[in-house]
Amino acid sequence: MLIHEFLLAGLGLVILLLAGDTLVRGAVNLSLRLGIPAMIVSLTIVAFGTSAPELLISISAILDGVPGLALGNVVGSNTANILLVLGIPALIAGLDTSECDTRSDYVFMIGASVVFCVLAFFAPFTWWHGLILLTGLFYMLGNAAYSARCHRRDNGCSGPAIPVEEEELEGADPTMRWWKIILYMVLGLIGLPLGADLLVDSSVIIARSFGVSETAIGLTLVAVGTSLPELATTVMAALRRHAEVALGNVIGSNVFNLLAIIGISSFVGPIPVVPEILRFDLWMMLGASLLLIPYVYWRWTFGRITGIAFTSMYFAYVAFVLIGSAA
Repeated sequence: MLIHEFLLAGLGLVILLLAGDTLVRGAVNLSLRLGIPAMIVSLTIVAFGTSAPELLISISAILDGVPGLALGNVVGSNTANILLVLGIPALIAGLDTSECDTRSDYVFMIGASVVFCVLAFFAPFTWWHGLILLTGLFYMLGNAAYSARCHRRDNGCSGPAIPVEEEELEGADPTMRWWKIILYMVLGLIGLPLGADLLVDSSVIIARSFGVSETAIGLTLVAVGTSLPELATTVMAALRRHAEVALGNVIGSNVFNLLAIIGISSFVGPIPVVPEILRFDLWMMLGASLLLIPYVYWRWTFGRITGIAFTSMYFAYVAFVLIGSAA
């Protein structure tokens, strides 16, 4: 029965979210124990941890012979991260970006998005596409490592230390023991592939039952599900008035989705790009990214009007994708 597949998909999603949360907790505390500042952690460790479900789902989808779900998941997640993950916190509490400076990271995200869109026209994604994307990822990580070293030097850190911004990160605990940090990371790494397999297998069956393509399911159902960690992190950051961490999480997650997930997955197997993604979804993702320009450069506040506009655009997009696919 189809209800059984929905239950399995829900179970897989719950396992993914719990595993992603434990992995983030372990990684955040490991990073803070090593003296890395909160903003850099949010752009790298937290972003990678919250993007881990997308990575495992993409790899699992390729191995299961449904690579369209992998690409749809990444493109759909990036769109959801901006319109939904930033839109809902704006509705709940608002995001005051007047003191945020994420310009350089935002430029890198736009650059990664443009490169990704260009490469998509030379599909399918194979190892040489992945090599280009991973080169960009290593550049970003190297730049983050350099910033971390500068931070430690400027603050006179000669050994592991806890930065003053640790309270901005969900799950940060300066007293957490090393064995507990390792346990969190191990549980996360075990749970992620288990949840990914359940969610992918069930989503494919559901899609075929309703006559919807795997790519459309990846762009909508799976994308929303795997964006829940980013949503939870951003909502908490908004409630705590840490707009910079919220923006950093979304920007970092989008960069990881494009460069790391497709970059790594392309070495597992070829990833075709369906015409619908080339005609519409890539441009929707890029357009949503460009909507952040006034909030990043002119420090506009994410208020309730912005929240209504962003979430309305996202639900209209989901309806368009599902109706178009079913037709």
